[in-house]
Amino acid sequence: MPPRHPSGPPRQPRMALALPKIVPVRPVRRAEPFDDPEWVFEPKFDGFRGIAYVTPEACALRSRNDNEFRQFAELAGRIRQDLEMRSAILDGELVALDGEGKVSFELLMRRQGTPVYAVFDLMWLNGRDLRPMPQAMRRQLLERAVPHTPSLLRVMSVNCDGKALLRATESMDFEGIVAKRAGDPYRSDTVWYKILNSGYSQKAGRAEWFHRQRG
Repeated sequence: MPPRHPSGPPRQPRMALALPKIVPVRPVRRAEPFDDPEWVFEPKFDGFRGIAYVTPEACALRSRNDNEFRQFAELAGRIRQDLEMRSAILDGELVALDGEGKVSFELLMRRQGTPVYAVFDLMWLNGRDLRPMPQAMRRQLLERAVPHTPSLLRVMSVNCDGKALLRATESMDFEGIVAKRAGDPYRSDTVWYKILNSGYSQKAGRAEWFHRQRG
């Protein structure tokens, strides 16, 4: 007798079978920036952390708590089209751009502006698990595999100079920077530091904004 199947087909069977579930690295707060030749530094985008699971058939954007961002289904479809690869798992930030191309958290909360996926890590590529690789090697593969498109933004990375990058992001009113050790693999217990811009303009009123949205 053939095996019984549950009613209705599974939503994305190939994706579920082909791609492992990722437990994302969660940056910890650090007060002061630093310079270190063993570390790399990236600007911190203000948005929703999202893991992108991509196959030729579909792309699913999921939160760090593994909830699907269904409201970004159109963006997910564009990401799948932009990536010329069989399968991939990406780590990044879902952000909204205003008319000047600047990141706006308020527009993101209102589901307005232009949605973009800002990619900063690549953990899986065409059946190969990249998580054991050092951060620096994954970065090289990311730069080769992920193009810049209207829907995909490859987050820049600099070596050694965390203090200078924080000053630069402060002048551009970014949320801050993230520090990563160049030799570290991608594991849930890997240490990343987030160093925030104390003068970030979009920080003001954030608590009140969330309160209004939930009220």
